Amino acid sequence: MAIEIKVPNLPESVSSATVATWHLKAGDAVKREQNLVDLETDKVVLEVPATADGVLTEIRVQPGATVQAGDVLGLLEEGAAAAAAPAAKAEAAKPATASAPAAPAGGNEDQSPAVRKLLSELGLSASQISGTGKGGRLTVEDVKAHAAKPQAPAPKAAAPAAAPAPRVAGAREEQRVPMTRIRQRIAERLLEAKNNTAMLTTFNEVDLKAVSELRARYKDQFEKSHGVKLGFMSFFIKAAIEALKKYPVLNASVDGQDIIYHGYYDIGVAVSSERGLVVPILRDADQHSMAEIEKAIGDFGSRAKANKLTMEDLTGGTFSITNGGVFGSMMSTPILNPPQSAILGMHGITERPMVVNGEIVIRPMMYLALSYDHRIIDGKEAVLGLRTIKECLEDPAKILLSL
Repeated sequence: MAIEIKVPNLPESVSSATVATWHLKAGDAVKREQNLVDLETDKVVLEVPATADGVLTEIRVQPGATVQAGDVLGLLEEGAAAAAAPAAKAEAAKPATASAPAAPAGGNEDQSPAVRKLLSELGLSASQISGTGKGGRLTVEDVKAHAAKPQAPAPKAAAPAAAPAPRVAGAREEQRVPMTRIRQRIAERLLEAKNNTAMLTTFNEVDLKAVSELRARYKDQFEKSHGVKLGFMSFFIKAAIEALKKYPVLNASVDGQDIIYHGYYDIGVAVSSERGLVVPILRDADQHSMAEIEKAIGDFGSRAKANKLTMEDLTGGTFSITNGGVFGSMMSTPILNPPQSAILGMHGITERPMVVNGEIVIRPMMYLALSYDHRIIDGKEAVLGLRTIKECLEDPAKILLSL
């Protein structure tokens, strides 16, 4: 029995999706619940699993196409796997002949941007190389391995073939790649923040000696007790919450002519993924322990890499924290995440000479940046809020005692 593979119901506020990747090709055997195809929306990637065992008999919508809920993506023949397996074995048993070469990995245009770039640089064609990726697609490693092999001389032909045109030194190559749905949405949000808010940033620096010593002293015991490493982010989230409690407007948002003061603390933690920056929300962060915060952050990172974050994970938030320091940033101006009115930027930790009690000492220092919407947040509140974060980090006991 043929089963239609349909686009599932899309999350609220999402009207369409883009077909990203088919994980199987027509004729492949399928297991129930196996992911057949990824659909990319402007926030998350959705998986479309098989509803029964069988064979994928037809792919109707190719990657890059826009689809809506209920559209038919392909056909699955239920219970056909048993018949497909012997046919596949018989095909594999056929001896290869000069007149029937193995199927190539597709043209250069069918490969990923990184592979296409490398093929172009090396002057190679995808049809020359056997792919080990999904569906026989090439990986960067496949291309490098092929290029590293000594190439056998081409067989002589009855008539000399025209030599390929040599690559011109210093050629100004270009490559046009369409934005993903998520990247388009990120661009829209950034422009929205730039055009619709009066964004301003205040800076400070924090001495992380006390936090570093506390982590070093208790990291082994903490990991043994809670099964997770003690990082810096839990300290920063706790310190930010103390600042938001003292200066509630930093946790507020603008709605038309009104200011909405939130009586809860849903903290967005920016996470980098292959598809772009996403900001999952740690809800009621003030009610979580340090260990719970660290576990949640680790879970966000793992699910972001695996494209497993849901719309619920990414919706809402009253304040955000982003850490450019993990990539080596010394200082930057974080952009607001509307409708939030403030965002904290962390940066790299650098040992620098500082004057403490009249003496020059070496301390682990970090620059902090707080961007805020000047329409509702005055400079005084922003500066004092950032100073509160600094003081809590330089004396972590204040976090525990809510001082």
